[in-house]
Amino acid sequence: MTQQSNPKYTVPGLTVDQAGELIEILQMRLHALNDLHLTLKHVHWNVVGPHFIAVHEMIDPQVDQVRAMADDIAERAAALGGVSQGTPGALVAARTWQDYSVGRADAIAHLGALDVVYTGVLEDFRKAVDIAGGIDKVTEDLLIGQLRELEQFQWFVRAHLETAGGSLRTGSADTEAEAARKAVN
Repeated sequence: MTQQSNPKYTVPGLTVDQAGELIEILQMRLHALNDLHLTLKHVHWNVVGPHFIAVHEMIDPQVDQVRAMADDIAERAAALGGVSQGTPGALVAARTWQDYSVGRADAIAHLGALDVVYTGVLEDFRKAVDIAGGIDKVTEDLLIGQLRELEQFQWFVRAHLETAGGSLRTGSADTEAEAARKAVN
Protein backbone atom coordinates (compact mmCIF):
# COMPACT_ATOMS: atom_id res chain seq x y z
CA MET A 1 0.00 0.00 0.00
CA THR A 2 1.13 3.54 -0.68
CA GLN A 3 1.26 6.23 1.98
CA GLN A 4 -2.00 7.70 0.63
CA SER A 5 -3.82 4.37 0.82
CA ASN A 6 -2.51 3.37 4.25
CA PRO A 7 -5.14 4.87 6.57
CA LYS A 8 -4.72 5.29 10.31
CA TYR A 9 -8.47 4.78 10.81
CA THR A 10 -11.47 3.82 8.71
CA VAL A 11 -15.23 3.32 8.85
CA PRO A 12 -16.70 0.90 11.39
CA GLY A 13 -16.83 -2.68 10.15
CA LEU A 14 -13.70 -2.53 8.00
CA THR A 15 -10.07 -3.06 8.92
CA VAL A 16 -7.49 -0.47 7.91
CA ASP A 17 -6.02 -3.05 5.51
CA GLN A 18 -9.40 -3.52 3.82
CA ALA A 19 -9.83 0.24 3.63
CA GLY A 20 -6.35 0.56 2.14
CA GLU A 21 -7.22 -1.88 -0.61
CA LEU A 22 -10.43 0.01 -1.36
CA ILE A 23 -8.61 3.35 -1.36
CA GLU A 24 -6.15 2.04 -3.96
CA ILE A 25 -9.04 0.87 -6.15
CA LEU A 26 -10.83 4.18 -5.72
CA GLN A 27 -7.67 6.14 -6.55
CA MET A 28 -7.38 4.44 -9.94
CA ARG A 29 -11.08 5.08 -10.62
CA LEU A 30 -10.49 8.73 -9.66
CA HIS A 31 -7.64 8.94 -12.16
CA ALA A 32 -9.80 7.32 -14.84
CA LEU A 33 -12.72 9.69 -14.20
CA ASN A 34 -10.50 12.78 -14.13
CA ASP A 35 -8.91 11.67 -17.39
CA LEU A 36 -12.33 10.92 -18.89
CA HIS A 37 -13.83 14.30 -18.04
CA LEU A 38 -10.82 16.07 -19.58
CA THR A 39 -11.03 13.84 -22.66
CA LEU A 40 -14.74 14.54 -23.02
CA LYS A 41 -14.11 18.29 -22.78
CA HIS A 42 -11.37 17.94 -25.41
CA VAL A 43 -13.88 16.24 -27.71
CA HIS A 44 -16.46 18.95 -26.96
CA TRP A 45 -13.99 21.62 -28.10
CA ASN A 46 -12.66 19.77 -31.15
CA VAL A 47 -15.65 18.22 -32.93
CA VAL A 48 -16.46 19.47 -36.42
CA GLY A 49 -18.74 18.44 -39.24
CA PRO A 50 -22.44 18.02 -39.84
CA HIS A 51 -23.03 16.30 -36.48
CA PHE A 52 -21.19 19.02 -34.56
CA ILE A 53 -24.05 20.48 -32.53
CA ALA A 54 -25.56 17.12 -31.56
CA VAL A 55 -22.25 15.78 -30.28
CA HIS A 56 -21.13 19.10 -28.80
CA GLU A 57 -24.33 19.33 -26.73
CA MET A 58 -24.38 15.61 -25.85
CA ILE A 59 -20.89 15.74 -24.35
CA ASP A 60 -21.25 18.60 -21.83
CA PRO A 61 -23.73 16.82 -19.53
CA GLN A 62 -21.41 13.80 -19.57
CA VAL A 63 -18.52 16.05 -18.52
CA ASP A 64 -20.54 17.40 -15.60
CA GLN A 65 -21.69 13.97 -14.44
CA VAL A 66 -18.23 12.41 -14.74
CA ARG A 67 -16.76 15.28 -12.68
CA ALA A 68 -19.43 14.64 -10.02
CA MET A 69 -18.53 10.94 -10.05
CA ALA A 70 -14.88 11.84 -9.44
CA ASP A 71 -15.93 13.93 -6.46
CA ASP A 72 -17.97 11.06 -5.03
CA ILE A 73 -15.02 8.67 -5.44
CA ALA A 74 -12.61 11.08 -3.71
CA GLU A 75 -15.06 11.63 -0.86
CA ARG A 76 -15.54 7.88 -0.38
CA ALA A 77 -11.76 7.45 -0.18
CA ALA A 78 -11.62 10.23 2.43
CA ALA A 79 -14.40 8.58 4.45
CA LEU A 80 -12.32 5.39 4.42
CA GLY A 81 -9.40 7.37 5.88
CA GLY A 82 -7.51 7.88 2.62
CA VAL A 83 -5.99 10.78 0.72
CA SER A 84 -7.07 11.28 -2.89
CA GLN A 85 -4.50 12.37 -5.43
CA GLY A 86 -6.20 14.63 -7.97
CA THR A 87 -3.25 16.40 -9.55
CA PRO A 88 -2.39 16.03 -13.25
CA GLY A 89 1.08 14.72 -12.39
CA ALA A 90 -0.31 11.98 -10.16
CA LEU A 91 -2.79 10.99 -12.88
CA VAL A 92 -0.15 10.79 -15.60
CA ALA A 93 2.30 8.90 -13.38
CA ALA A 94 -0.27 6.28 -12.33
CA ARG A 95 -2.40 5.72 -15.41
CA THR A 96 -2.12 2.52 -17.40
CA TRP A 97 -3.58 3.95 -20.61
CA GLN A 98 -2.34 6.31 -23.28
CA ASP A 99 -3.46 9.91 -23.71
CA TYR A 100 -6.43 10.52 -26.02
CA SER A 101 -5.05 10.58 -29.55
CA VAL A 102 -7.65 12.38 -31.69
CA GLY A 103 -7.41 16.15 -32.24
CA ARG A 104 -9.73 18.28 -34.34
CA ALA A 105 -11.88 15.76 -36.19
CA ASP A 106 -15.30 14.89 -37.52
CA ALA A 107 -17.84 14.33 -34.76
CA ILE A 108 -18.41 10.72 -35.80
CA ALA A 109 -14.65 10.05 -35.74
CA HIS A 110 -14.50 11.37 -32.18
CA LEU A 111 -17.44 9.17 -31.20
CA GLY A 112 -15.66 6.13 -32.62
CA ALA A 113 -12.61 6.97 -30.53
CA LEU A 114 -14.74 7.69 -27.45
CA ASP A 115 -16.34 4.27 -27.75
CA VAL A 116 -12.87 2.74 -27.28
CA VAL A 117 -12.21 5.06 -24.32
CA TYR A 118 -15.50 4.12 -22.67
CA THR A 119 -14.83 0.43 -23.22
CA GLY A 120 -11.52 0.71 -21.35
CA VAL A 121 -13.07 2.71 -18.51
CA LEU A 122 -15.99 0.29 -18.20
CA GLU A 123 -13.81 -2.83 -18.20
CA ASP A 124 -11.69 -1.39 -15.38
CA PHE A 125 -14.81 -0.31 -13.46
CA ARG A 126 -16.19 -3.85 -13.63
CA LYS A 127 -12.94 -5.22 -12.19
CA ALA A 128 -13.10 -2.64 -9.40
CA VAL A 129 -16.72 -3.58 -8.65
CA ASP A 130 -15.75 -7.25 -8.38
CA ILE A 131 -12.93 -6.55 -5.92
CA ALA A 132 -14.86 -3.98 -3.87
CA GLY A 133 -17.85 -6.34 -3.61
CA GLY A 134 -15.77 -8.83 -1.69
CA ILE A 135 -14.74 -6.19 0.83
CA ASP A 136 -17.38 -3.50 1.22
CA LYS A 137 -20.93 -3.30 -0.12
CA VAL A 138 -21.08 0.51 0.26
CA THR A 139 -18.09 1.08 -2.02
CA GLU A 140 -19.39 -1.61 -4.37
CA ASP A 141 -22.74 0.19 -4.54
CA LEU A 142 -21.07 3.51 -5.38
CA LEU A 143 -19.08 1.91 -8.19
CA ILE A 144 -22.11 0.02 -9.56
CA GLY A 145 -24.14 3.24 -9.74
CA GLN A 146 -21.35 4.98 -11.60
CA LEU A 147 -20.87 1.99 -13.88
CA ARG A 148 -24.55 2.15 -14.81
CA GLU A 149 -24.26 5.84 -15.77
CA LEU A 150 -21.04 5.30 -17.73
CA GLU A 151 -22.64 2.43 -19.65
CA GLN A 152 -25.50 4.75 -20.57
CA PHE A 153 -23.02 7.35 -21.85
CA GLN A 154 -21.40 4.70 -24.02
CA TRP A 155 -24.82 3.74 -25.33
CA PHE A 156 -25.40 7.38 -26.34
CA VAL A 157 -22.08 7.34 -28.19
CA ARG A 158 -22.76 3.98 -29.82
CA ALA A 159 -26.19 5.08 -31.04
CA HIS A 160 -24.33 7.35 -33.47
CA LEU A 161 -22.07 4.51 -34.61
CA GLU A 162 -24.65 1.77 -35.07
CA THR A 163 -25.62 0.68 -38.56
CA ALA A 164 -29.18 -0.11 -39.59
CA GLY A 165 -28.19 -3.78 -39.33
CA GLY A 166 -27.30 -3.40 -35.66
CA SER A 167 -23.52 -3.55 -35.81
CA LEU A 168 -21.01 -0.87 -34.87
CA ARG A 169 -19.19 0.89 -37.70
CA THR A 170 -16.04 0.72 -35.61
CA GLY A 171 -16.15 -3.09 -35.58
CA SER A 172 -13.40 -4.58 -33.48
CA ALA A 173 -11.13 -1.53 -33.46
CA ASP A 174 -8.58 -1.69 -30.66
CA THR A 175 -7.25 1.85 -30.75
CA GLU A 176 -8.88 5.26 -30.76
CA ALA A 177 -7.24 6.15 -34.08
CA GLU A 178 -8.44 2.93 -35.72
CA ALA A 179 -11.97 3.41 -34.36
CA ALA A 180 -12.02 7.04 -35.54
CA ARG A 181 -11.04 5.96 -39.08
CA LYS A 182 -13.59 3.13 -39.22
CA ALA A 183 -16.37 5.35 -37.86
CA VAL A 184 -16.22 7.75 -40.80
CA ASN A 185 -15.63 5.17 -43.55
